[in-house]
Amino acid sequence: MYKALIDDTFHDSEGAETTTFPATDKNLLVLIEKFLGFEIPPKVFLQAIAIADYDCAAAFRYVENYLIVLKNKNKRKHKKLLVLGYSTRFENN
Repeated sequence: MYKALIDDTFHDSEGAETTTFPATDKNLLVLIEKFLGFEIPPKVFLQAIAIADYDCAAAFRYVENYLIVLKNKNKRKHKKLLVLGYSTRFENN
């Protein structure tokens, strides 16, 4: 019974560390291509490159999350513009 409890403690899959790999040149090109067509601050771009230097997968997650937030922010802007649109039905007398 004790042996099984000890084995469970040392072989916990949730606590297992994942191996990280730095981005290759090809990975960096793909990462940069994801930013094409978007205006991004240089700080965000440099942060993505810095993350990619030690963890390629984390860099891609960072870029994807940033672009999702940016797209949602732009959608909210456009919705506000539609709500605040000009109406010709109400004219000043």
